[in-house]
Amino acid sequence: MYIEQLYTNCLAEAAYYIESEGEAVIIDPIREIEPYIKKLEERSAKLKYVLETHFHADFVSGHIDLANKTEAQIVYGPTAETGYKVHVAKDGEIFAVGKIRIKVLHTPGHTPESTCYLLMDENGKDHCVFTGDTLFVGDVGRPDLLDGKMTKEELAGMMYDSLNNKLKKLADDVIVYPAHGSGSSCGKNIGKEKWSTIAQQKQSNYALQEMSKEKFIEEITTGLSAPPPYFFKDAMINKSGYDNIEEVLQRNIKPLTVADVKKLMSENALVLDTRDASDFEKGFIKNSMNVGLNGTYAVWVGTLVDINTPLIIIADEGKEGEAILRLARVGYENVAGYLQGGVTAWKNEGNALETINSITPEAFVKRIAETKETILDVRKIGEYETSHIKNAEHVCLSKLVDELPSMDKSKTYLVHCAGGYRSMIAASMMKAQGFNNIVNVYEGFRKMEQVPGMPIESLSVA
Repeated sequence: MYIEQLYTNCLAEAAYYIESEGEAVIIDPIREIEPYIKKLEERSAKLKYVLETHFHADFVSGHIDLANKTEAQIVYGPTAETGYKVHVAKDGEIFAVGKIRIKVLHTPGHTPESTCYLLMDENGKDHCVFTGDTLFVGDVGRPDLLDGKMTKEELAGMMYDSLNNKLKKLADDVIVYPAHGSGSSCGKNIGKEKWSTIAQQKQSNYALQEMSKEKFIEEITTGLSAPPPYFFKDAMINKSGYDNIEEVLQRNIKPLTVADVKKLMSENALVLDTRDASDFEKGFIKNSMNVGLNGTYAVWVGTLVDINTPLIIIADEGKEGEAILRLARVGYENVAGYLQGGVTAWKNEGNALETINSITPEAFVKRIAETKETILDVRKIGEYETSHIKNAEHVCLSKLVDELPSMDKSKTYLVHCAGGYRSMIAASMMKAQGFNNIVNVYEGFRKMEQVPGMPIESLSVA
């Protein structure tokens, strides 16, 4: 028996490769299938099943392309309805893979079809459970992603039953392999570990403690931030089907001239600059949005940009394909192409570039002592409540686009996040909306709180 977790950091997503006696299973694959095909070839294995734990909302799964390429069978849990051929498993159904067995545990709650897969080893012992978005390390899947088709309270009630009647009854030593880790928006506060055990989760996971169903529903429906808008689109794509990824990339990875870009911009295409913030600030095309490839790039694009918006990519040389592929992972396929030669080509044809000023945390603390400029904190609410700069205004980055119309463009804004990635996204969005007095703070709050004299406070908890 061979099990490997295949983790994609920018999505905080875990797929799984399982193999026994030359037969393989892949659980929750991401959209590009080449790594899975290569893995199968390296191990001389034949893919028998592609198991899906649910209709993913945060990324487009690679299940259809993978099944078409390998003739493997796609399996979903009970109640799943799709626009393509799949096997809808029964609760308790068992699949043979070499000398191991995989049992279907229908665990509705995150979604109605949510399903966990219990792996029994060659001796018939329960070895591990692949919990999808039902159970994470330290958390459970959010129950509010059905867009009005079912209330979060109804789904939370289902989750209570699934956890208590299925997962908590497993042996303490059963390994828990979830579909997401820290940073995913599929839970409220997922732990940093990428796997755990039933015993550890029964001890430390708030959602697995003894409580009434009413209390449980209250616990997991309280404090949910709004899900990224693209979640609902991706769930429908996974349910209805999609274009082959190779066709999408062939269509989207297209070099554009400066003239092409100007024409597309006049037709309301968005210039998405994927370079690091330190390069972006030195010179960028007017009205560009900076979302760097060095962070959770696709998730932030999905959070801040409508999925139907035409996109023009600016990327470092050799990174254009990566930028476009990572967009396709989350269903963003309306990409006109990339500017060949990047901002250098733009400048070489006599076009002006915009800039954004940044300062160090040391310069920041001195500046706020001498001026009354507005400090803008764009971190998440939980980060802000833990500790923040005194008198800072807080607008979570995901809400910034809604707040900009009510903000004063004549003010000078000192913008910061936790590490410098989100603050430059915010600064680029503000600049595009006519905010010309913006100062970005390098390295963010993690560095700022180490500077002597920094006025830090936290919200008191009643």
